[in-house]
Amino acid sequence: MKRISVLIFAFLLITSCNKEYNPRKIASIEVSKFKINNSSIRAIVAIDTNTVYYAGSKGDFGHTKDAGKSWNTEQITYQDSIIPQFRSLAKNGDDYFALSIANPALLYKISKDKTELVYTENNKLVFYDSLHFFEDGLHGIAVGDPTEDCPSVILTFDGGKSWGKIECSSLPKFDDGEAFFAASNTNIKTIGSTVWIASGGNKARVLKSDDFGKTWQIFETPVIQGTGPQGIYSIDFFDKNNGIAIGGDYSKPKENKANKAITKDGGKTWTLVSDNQNPSYKSCVQYVPNTQGKEVFAVGVTGISFSNDRGYTWKEVSKDPYFAIQFIDKNTAWLSGHHKIGKLVLN
Repeated sequence: MKRISVLIFAFLLITSCNKEYNPRKIASIEVSKFKINNSSIRAIVAIDTNTVYYAGSKGDFGHTKDAGKSWNTEQITYQDSIIPQFRSLAKNGDDYFALSIANPALLYKISKDKTELVYTENNKLVFYDSLHFFEDGLHGIAVGDPTEDCPSVILTFDGGKSWGKIECSSLPKFDDGEAFFAASNTNIKTIGSTVWIASGGNKARVLKSDDFGKTWQIFETPVIQGTGPQGIYSIDFFDKNNGIAIGGDYSKPKENKANKAITKDGGKTWTLVSDNQNPSYKSCVQYVPNTQGKEVFAVGVTGISFSNDRGYTWKEVSKDPYFAIQFIDKNTAWLSGHHKIGKLVLN
């Protein structure tokens, strides 16, 4: 009898895991707005329904723990005169890491008891765009525009205590005018030991490493490319095979030509979806958790859009402009924008 019970349980578990997810027809979407004075916010870390952290354009690092009723904010300055422009923020354990754009590059580790500078880089071409940690908590990666003929990539192997830059000899070459976008801290995606990074400008390509950034491949995409504001602004993967990229032309935000693509083979090949259809330019795309990659949200200065068929068709749900979105569960996400944070709830 005991063996039969175990077999029945195993069968039910397998059946449950293999059950096809039926995408929702969402009845309503509620977006609450919280004004954050004098800070343009492109990087957030969503913790739970009450808590979100952000890093902003004037050295701001802040958070709420009571669903936006009150906010705690501090300003980080460098040598009492330079104010970092933060567009990247990542959490590792109990620590947060905020990375600035422009010269000098400044990467701060923010702990409960102190804030310390853990990496600097001085170069007139330096411009870091995005920062993420891998699931193991030891490995982290930040990417930036080229200072030579390759992308700028810095890595940590000790949880963020120390960082080092990869030599160009270990990285794919970039075309002149190929770079990254510091639009939403989402042109990097990590799963396990794998990382994908999306580029733009003269080329719109996807870089991939399966070993925490030690070795690299680079793949072409059909996303619009050729000039500075064109390319992939954001990338997300549902699993190691299925991913989505979004972007467009920031200088022509209403255009929707060749700005959305999906992959089913881990980023090697990409296929345009919803071409010449909405949504137009977007700076961030994210899969909704626990929907088997079928439900997707995208945000940008053109508003908020939703797909329930893996990105093939979309519906605009709000015209409110936001830079980034990050889900904490199937029904709740935090957003960031110009002088504001948003909270999205699906009903």
